[in-house]
Amino acid sequence: MPSLGTPSETIAVLQKYHFNFQKKFGQNFLIDPHVLDRIVEAAEITKEDCVLEIGPGIGTMTQYLAESAREVVAVEIDKNLIPILQDTLSAYQNVTVINDDIMKVDIAALAQEKNAGKPIKVVANLPYYITTPIIMGLFESHVPLKSVTIMVQKEVADRMRQEPGSKEYGALSLAVQYYAKPEIMANVPPNCFIPRPNVASAVIRLTRYEKPPVEVKDDRYMFALIRASFNQRRKTLANALSNDPGLHLTREQVMQALETLDMNPLIRGEMLSLEQFASLSNIL
Repeated sequence: MPSLGTPSETIAVLQKYHFNFQKKFGQNFLIDPHVLDRIVEAAEITKEDCVLEIGPGIGTMTQYLAESAREVVAVEIDKNLIPILQDTLSAYQNVTVINDDIMKVDIAALAQEKNAGKPIKVVANLPYYITTPIIMGLFESHVPLKSVTIMVQKEVADRMRQEPGSKEYGALSLAVQYYAKPEIMANVPPNCFIPRPNVASAVIRLTRYEKPPVEVKDDRYMFALIRASFNQRRKTLANALSNDPGLHLTREQVMQALETLDMNPLIRGEMLSLEQFASLSNIL
């Protein structure tokens, strides 16, 4: 059985190594075995799987993953945690710890080396300030991924699965839904962490689509349109897109495209579905 995952065990490890939490890394360690079990269950980890864990901390979830997976690669940015991980994971032969910034790691090469290029599963308890860049980095780099199961701020998890027209719907919702099917697997209150964060968290599983649900000629261009339409979300779509210096579109071009699609010329970006953005992108 994993030896970490309760408050007393976590505190004992932190005291043994005189570990100080680094605010810049947004460190909050899980201290609830039920939540840890729930994450491993949500990620559907089997003995066939190679798992990439981002931000293992002191190795709490890593132990749970190592019990269930064939192989675990844990990437930790904080060098002060490396000696702790060497200690807490010493009993597991199937874990590799890498001291690096996940944004700089060649994950495709890692999947090739550890999983013969087959899709890996990503599991992470992500610091809130870097959730979006990490998720988008994983999807946009087209690394072989089966799913991404992550603990994030509840508000961010909600945003990932919003539908058009809601206040939380935005570029992140559309980007996630283009690449993956988002499902909230568990809500996690602040008292499941040490130190306690000020916000509630949620475990969300993003199951990668074999191919995106919409046909789009150039997905980078579509995302440029999406970003521009939400950068000025109070403006009509025609104004927001024609005001964006990177797109080089006139208001007339946008109006014409909207007309072709039978869409209201005064519509705002937040009302468009992924399909509609794809159609608009293909026309423009």
